[in-house]
Amino acid sequence: MKVFLLLIIKLYWFLIPKSNRRKCLFKTSCSNYVYEETKTKGLFSGMRALKFRVQNCNSNYSLMELNGRQVLITKTYQVFKEEEISKSILK
Repeated sequence: MKVFLLLIIKLYWFLIPKSNRRKCLFKTSCSNYVYEETKTKGLFSGMRALKFRVQNCNSNYSLMELNGRQVLITKTYQVFKEEEISKSILK
């Protein structure tokens, strides 16, 4: 099953050009994050990573400044530091 999830992600990368993919909130794209998590830690860790990203990577977020640094707060009230946020979102 681990191989199946990795294959699906590779097919996604192959079939959908980068220019047509949805912009990710995070520096490490969702597909790359799930791929690496699955490859290094196994299927269940990859599935947890996929669930986490699906729940948090959407357009319902707020950017706030805290102590001179920006933080991103998702609709599930997860807080991400500036280092984790994509530069395209910080602009």
